[in-house]
Formats: sequence, C-alpha cells, structure tokens
Amino acid sequence: MARWLRLLLGALLLLEGAAALSFLHHRYEELVQALFRVQSQCPYVTRIYSIGRSVEGRHLYVLEFSDSPGMHEPLEPEFKYVGNMHGNEVLGRELLLQLSEFLCEEYRRGNERITRLIHDTRIHIMPSMNPDGYEVAAKQGPDSNGYLTGRNNANGVDLNRNFPDLNTLMYYSREISGPNHHIPLPDNWKSQVEPETLAVIQWISSYNFVLSANLHGGAVVANYPYDKSQDQRFRSHRRTVNTPTPDDKLFQKLAKTYSYAHSWMHRGWNCGDYFADGITNGASWYSLSKGMQDFNYLYTNCFEITLELSCNKFPPEEDLERQWMANREALVAFIEEVHQGIKGLVSDENNNGIAGAVISVQGISHDITSG
Repeated sequence: MARWLRLLLGALLLLEGAAALSFLHHRYEELVQALFRVQSQCPYVTRIYSIGRSVEGRHLYVLEFSDSPGMHEPLEPEFKYVGNMHGNEVLGRELLLQLSEFLCEEYRRGNERITRLIHDTRIHIMPSMNPDGYEVAAKQGPDSNGYLTGRNNANGVDLNRNFPDLNTLMYYSREISGPNHHIPLPDNWKSQVEPETLAVIQWISSYNFVLSANLHGGAVVANYPYDKSQDQRFRSHRRTVNTPTPDDKLFQKLAKTYSYAHSWMHRGWNCGDYFADGITNGASWYSLSKGMQDFNYLYTNCFEITLELSCNKFPPEEDLERQWMANREALVAFIEEVHQGIKGLVSDENNNGIAGAVISVQGISHDITSG
C-alpha cells in the first residue's frame, strides 16, 4: 500500500506543471542542439560532456543534472540512463530528451520533488549510445524501417553483444568458489570492442555508478540480470533458463518499480508476449552473451536493468506524446530508487576516505566497493 501511495503522490506532483514539449524525432544535430538548449536553460544544475566518439566521429554526449555539476559529492549517488544502444530502437532516445527538458523545466518551476532529486542525486543522461546506427535508421523513416536497419554501429556490430564476456568467467569462478564481482577484464579486451563500447567501459570505470537503466524497443518489459544463462545452447536449440543474480530480490523490486509506474507495462500482455508484472529475468526470456547490463553488475558497483519500451522500434511522431506520458512517472520513480537502502562512508582512524574497501552483505554473495 505504501508503494502505491508513493507512486500516486509522485504522479500528482509531476502533474502540477507539465511543460509543453515538442514531440519530434531528433537527428544527431538536432539532438545536440536540444541538449545544449537544456544546458543553457538550467546552467547552474547541468553540464554536458562527451565520453568519446562513435565510429563515424559523432560525440557520445551526456547531460548531467546535479546541484554541483562536474563534482562527485559524498553520499550523493551516481545514476545513469543510456538510450539508443541499438540505433533503430529510438523511443528511449526521445524519452531521454523529453526527460532532460522536463527535469530542467520542473526545477525552474520549483517542483519540490524534482528539486530534491537533483540536489540529492548526480544524474547522467546519454540519449544515444549509437548515433551512427540511428542515422541509418532515420533515413528509412518510421514507415518503411526494416526490423534490423540501423540496429548495429557503423562497423556492423551489435553493441549489446560487444562487451567482454564476464559471465563465462563468473560461472567458471563459481565452480571453484571464486568471486562473482569486480571480475577483472581480459588482457586483450580493448582490441575486441567497438569505439562506442570502449567509451562506455571507460565511462563506467570513471564514475561510481550505483543504479542504471538502458532503454530499448521491440517489446514492453523491464528485464533484469542475468541476461546470459550458464548453458547458452542445448541440443542446437536456444535454452531459456531463469538465471538469477545473488541480488535477485532487489532486481525484481527495481524492475517492478518501473513496470508499475508505467501506464501499461505491469499488465503483462504486450506485443503478443506475456510477462507477469511486466518484468522478466533476461536469460529466462532469451539468453544473450556480452550484454551491457550483466557487464555493469559483474565489473562495477552498478545495478543495471534493461527497459524494453515499445512494440514498434521506431514509433511515428504522433505516438511520442502518448509514450512520454506513459513513461514519465516511471523514469522519475526509477531514479528515486537509487536512494533506497543504506549509504555511508568508509574511512580510517583519521577520517580519511578509503577507496576500494570491500563491503559485504550477509547472505548475498556479491560484494561492492567504496568509491
């Protein structure tokens, strides 16, 4: 009951002053202009930075919201949203631009909920991880877009199958009672990843992210780790096996936070599929290797889920406003989840902070470290 009341009150707060936004598809230059427009409108609580460039040289821009942009503040958790990892799955890209405008506008209006969120959280928003693929998809347009057109980057690589395969190392380590957290990268990993993947890995290695979601399309469901089952294939057929992490209860809670704040995701029946509560374990749906959400969990302190947000990967512009209204509360409520649980500082006898201190929770065989 408390959860429903919180979501209802939150939604009412957001409805107090919904900004008039433009619901359009944004090509790369238009996306850049939109980000810098938000930064100019809220200069004291935003910062734009690039984590690198795509194969074709486009910047991978991030818009940061914080009361101290560019600075990590003690006890202020780091959060990130990543959109458009698959270039032809575009709704997440547009939702994150809308979210950026919304956070800025509501902060300027004095919305207490949004002001508190920005003051207490460092929020990083990357609307497009694959701007090259998007341009390929956008040239086709929403009406004639092929199901895979623009999905991959300019080198033809699926970025969500391009991260170092730490799952295999984790499953082997588990058999010998080894660690399943902060697994070191293979020596030759940089030669095996694309520029966009390399940029993201270096990004998440530089910031101590706590919570994250990456936004996709083609289904409507909140997907949580593990994405890869221990047995990828069985007698030449894809094998779907529920493959929970040691933090499965928390991941289910996080996924339900989004699905139940979404207008219809929680109903379960979407796009011809049924997912109870609008959530699924990734490997239970289908097993994939070298994905980004498992990499976050196995290499960093970040708990990431994957949000599939629309049946149509490239929805027409006339559907964008409806989709924004369906996702707006969920996008905000999920950020707020970063403040659940406990937080603290690890210091020595002289009150100097200690980086890399291992923090274990009894009964959960997955440790985190201090920033």
